[in-house]
Amino acid sequence: MFTLSAYLGAIARPEPNGVIGGTIALVAIFLPSFLLIVGGLPLWATFRRNPPFFAALRGVNAAVVGLLLAALYRPVITSSIENAEDFSLALAAFGLLAFWKLPPWMVVAFCALGAVLVEV
Repeated sequence: MFTLSAYLGAIARPEPNGVIGGTIALVAIFLPSFLLIVGGLPLWATFRRNPPFFAALRGVNAAVVGLLLAALYRPVITSSIENAEDFSLALAAFGLLAFWKLPPWMVVAFCALGAVLVEV
């Protein structure tokens, strides 16, 4: 979304466009979040010392993890893992990321090679 904003600012017809327009669009898309952080930082220190707020924040974090897991399961896992070979390749990729700490690009290359070998 951010690169699209810069691109649209750069190709916009009315002036300013080009590098200046792209820069304006990029700053405009990031500015609200930066202002929210600057405005909320003084309150954040106060909230962190409040035990009920901290407990609620831990609950929200747990709920977000559950939602992300559900979003991963429903469209991704149910549509991509169709047989035992797919499952073993996904399990191997998880092991390479989680336990051997390989860089993601290397795991993607491993999965691509594994998918080609499984299809042959």
